[in-house]
Amino acid sequence: MTNANSPYQAFATLLTSSGHNVSPAELHGLLLGRSCAGAGFDNEGWLIDAAELLEGDIQDNVRNALIGLQEMVKGELTGDDVTVVLLLPTDDAPLADRAAALGQWCQGFLSGFGLNCRDSSMLSTEATEVLQDLAAISQVQDALEESEDGETDYMEVMEYLRVAPLLLFSETKKADVPPAAKPSLH
Repeated sequence: MTNANSPYQAFATLLTSSGHNVSPAELHGLLLGRSCAGAGFDNEGWLIDAAELLEGDIQDNVRNALIGLQEMVKGELTGDDVTVVLLLPTDDAPLADRAAALGQWCQGFLSGFGLNCRDSSMLSTEATEVLQDLAAISQVQDALEESEDGETDYMEVMEYLRVAPLLLFSETKKADVPPAAKPSLH
């Protein structure tokens, strides 16, 4: 039985009751991906990308939740913490459901990053490897078995995903800083 009071479940209920058949994990991944790619934190750009994923008009209650989610992500990416909180089912959900949500989160992240990354050739080898890891993780849905090893693997992947966006965000943030003017030699 899943925790009905979890942020993930509350967001899932909000989306479903508003006619949107989208996983909160995929939506959160999309937001983090676009933010890490340098899309910034303006509400309108985020709401446009979210509306495309949600395939329809966004009601005020969903709009307000999306803006709140963006404020949370902005605080995590620009704050002093070294991890982000992933919008995923709680640990009492079946491992298969959590693994599926993890894959959806990665798919959303890659979509958001890909749509908003200005120049992927500027990424470091490490950042490129992170994106490749996310692509591999997005395919993990059926790979984890309900076992102690499966739980351990899930937790390790989740911990990796809590820090990976910060690397990408700091990297694209550096790319947006114009180079310092070189002093002229006379």
